Amino acid sequence: MPDEEVVSAFAAYGQKKKKKSAGKPKAAQPPSVQNKVQKATNKATNVNTNKQKPIANGVKKGAKKGKQKQKVQKSKQDTDQVELQQEPATPTQSPVSSKKRKNSPKQDAEIETPKGQGKRQKLSKLNGKTPPEAKHKSMGDPLVSRLTTEISSQEASTSSKTEDPPTNDSIEDAKSVFSWVISPVDFDSFFEKFWEKKPCLIQRNDPSYFSKLISCAVIDQMLINNHIEFTKNIDITSYENGVRVTLNPEGRATPPVIWGHYEEGCSIRLLNPQTFIQPIYAMNATLQDFFHCMVGTNVYLTPPNSQGFAPHYDDIEAFVLQIEGQKRWKLYNPRNYQETLARFSSPNFTQDEIGEPILDEVLKPGDVLYFPRGTIHQACTQPGYHSLHVTLSMYQKHSYADLFEILVPKMISRAIQEEVDLRRGLPLNIWQNLGKIYMGDEEYTQERDEILAKCEKLMQKVLRHADLDEAVDLMAKRFQHDALPPALTAAEKRRTIFGAKTSVDENGAVEYDYEITLDTHVRLIRANVLRVVEEEESIRIYYYVDNSKEYHEYEPNFIEIEPESVEIVKQLVKEYPEYICTSELEAQSDDVKLSVVQGLYERGLLMVDEPMA
Repeated sequence: MPDEEVVSAFAAYGQKKKKKSAGKPKAAQPPSVQNKVQKATNKATNVNTNKQKPIANGVKKGAKKGKQKQKVQKSKQDTDQVELQQEPATPTQSPVSSKKRKNSPKQDAEIETPKGQGKRQKLSKLNGKTPPEAKHKSMGDPLVSRLTTEISSQEASTSSKTEDPPTNDSIEDAKSVFSWVISPVDFDSFFEKFWEKKPCLIQRNDPSYFSKLISCAVIDQMLINNHIEFTKNIDITSYENGVRVTLNPEGRATPPVIWGHYEEGCSIRLLNPQTFIQPIYAMNATLQDFFHCMVGTNVYLTPPNSQGFAPHYDDIEAFVLQIEGQKRWKLYNPRNYQETLARFSSPNFTQDEIGEPILDEVLKPGDVLYFPRGTIHQACTQPGYHSLHVTLSMYQKHSYADLFEILVPKMISRAIQEEVDLRRGLPLNIWQNLGKIYMGDEEYTQERDEILAKCEKLMQKVLRHADLDEAVDLMAKRFQHDALPPALTAAEKRRTIFGAKTSVDENGAVEYDYEITLDTHVRLIRANVLRVVEEEESIRIYYYVDNSKEYHEYEPNFIEIEPESVEIVKQLVKEYPEYICTSELEAQSDDVKLSVVQGLYERGLLMVDEPMA
């Protein structure tokens, strides 16, 4: 009986969780973190800065206060310029060098730095108004604030009756948050001109722009209220004599130990701040639905006149959000085309290995610096200024190369099973005709060409067995395991299983405050909250609702479903963000409709259009 099979399929689903204890031992309140930061600042200010060179020489200091000067260095081999778009209120900038290193990819030598509503703003002339193209801009900050306020507030409990609207469309909300990050650069223009092409520097002259994300005081409270471990959650680093040193002790990272290292000139790196800091979690969880990949963050706190890391490049698209203080950044072109859009992070480089910078700028609170994978970078704080910044990252192992690494082995395996010609023995004369030493040898040309032609025909047969849809499903399945759980508002919780209540009376009878009927209107809780994948012996729905904020703390979550349920799930995916009446779903019977909808609802994948309680 198909109806019973569907019901039983949702009753047993593969969800294995590795439980981890997360106690929250109390710690004594240390001296004010602001005092410690100021103490470190004063200490560093008294140091003879001529003896400390955390970043290589070669670029002159910035223009004097009150004078805006931008200098462009040129070499005989390179005439590319770095165009700077001025904003009248922008503080003094450091000069910029555009000298291009030999064999560096030319397209990455151009840097544009839109600065607020500058007179030479090329991407959009704001004239005091929000341009139509930047319709997402003004929504980002309020969206993050709304999410973080509700998540962290006791009033966001399921008993709250404050009726805020739920998320309208998770992809559009993600665009709004991203537009807030890159404002005033237009959303479409950013992807057309900068994404994976060249760095983009945004200087706003607005110190409070990112102030709601994190602060030194928030880090201090995080250390006090949570069990933070060295290496797993936090790193202590320094950069001495051109070499990066990691100074992690073992065990728990207590506030006195962390701030003690900081006062001694060490940098602090938070490895998974989204696990503990709600605004960062809300931002990442929102952005991931647009980028279709894991969105991560690291937080860096550096004392004055210090450098925590050696020059290197990363395997992620990086957005540096300056929160507090100041930090001087230098960017360098990839050393060659093989390192452009790098798939793996580099080792640490010496100053002699990286050439001349293409950008040398000081980031101040509210500024953003974007650079693509493979861009070599290093940064140091200024005398008298500490620095706190967030690095927002995405697109790690999310390229065509990664897709093909999944596609090709399966394609070959399938072709070998289906094509008998691939299983035939190699020709007897192959060793005498193929090999590096035989290339270009006229004596063997005919026999060599015959073997090459045969191999080319076989390759065409192999390509016919490429299943791109299967490979994409497997990448999407990986995303379901990597992703953060959704950051739900109070209104959303009341429309999902997470806001439902049950009670047991004195006779042991259980009562529920929700009921799924054929008149219930439902939709997915997020656009990309699930993925249907055909496995070898079953069909599964993988989903990220039950993931932990800690990366891969749990095994992948999935539900096994019957083939007749697939059309219902497909219909829900296509209808998003619109609600659909349960009775309008395509299924063999009403029982199947109700069973599938209730199963998805009870696993947190669906929300209803109106709270049931």
